[in-house]
Amino acid sequence: MSPRSASVNEELRRRSRERLLHATVELVGERGYEATTLGDIADRAGTARGLISYYFPGKRHLLQSAVHRLMHLTLEAALEREPRTEDGRERLARAVDAILGLARDRPRLMRTHMAGILQAEGFVRCSEQQRLAELLRETVVRYGSPDPDTDYPLAARAADGRGGGGAAAGGADADGAAAGRAVPAVRAGLGAGSPAGRGAARRNLSLTASVMPR
Repeated sequence: MSPRSASVNEELRRRSRERLLHATVELVGERGYEATTLGDIADRAGTARGLISYYFPGKRHLLQSAVHRLMHLTLEAALEREPRTEDGRERLARAVDAILGLARDRPRLMRTHMAGILQAEGFVRCSEQQRLAELLRETVVRYGSPDPDTDYPLAARAADGRGGGGAAAGGADADGAAAGRAVPAVRAGLGAGSPAGRGAARRNLSLTASVMPR
């Protein structure tokens, strides 16, 4: 049997890495961060534990990469779902829905993600985060922002959990409920493409950041 080509090996590595990322969001969402071990993640992914160290410096980096991948896939699906639209306001509204929807539907996972960012090791840059950032910035630009370099960071902070303020106290259920209440409020405030409407959108991106779970 001839050896596998470089392209085949690369595809196998990509699939193994994606299985690890998927297993991470599943297990942390089910059990929490502390109760999830690297061995658990490797077992769920069907890979050797040593592969985690090969791809990621540590457990926190793995979690952030996994959540950023989930955010990117969720946001991409929201923007491309039928009926497709090129309207910048609708695309921004879909982005806000997708971001807040994750906080509502996966409160434990998203709260854990934000807690990690606020800890000493802070925010980890990775390829998953870069893809998410590119999609968020493109959405703000297509909305027609006159100042995307100011407005984009608001969307980025909302997406990765670095926004200021906090959701309602009381744990995962309260966090999810706060995000659920914010979805219609944020969509309603997106407004028309007028200066007032753009100002409302900017304020509502700030609101999106404030209700992300900590």
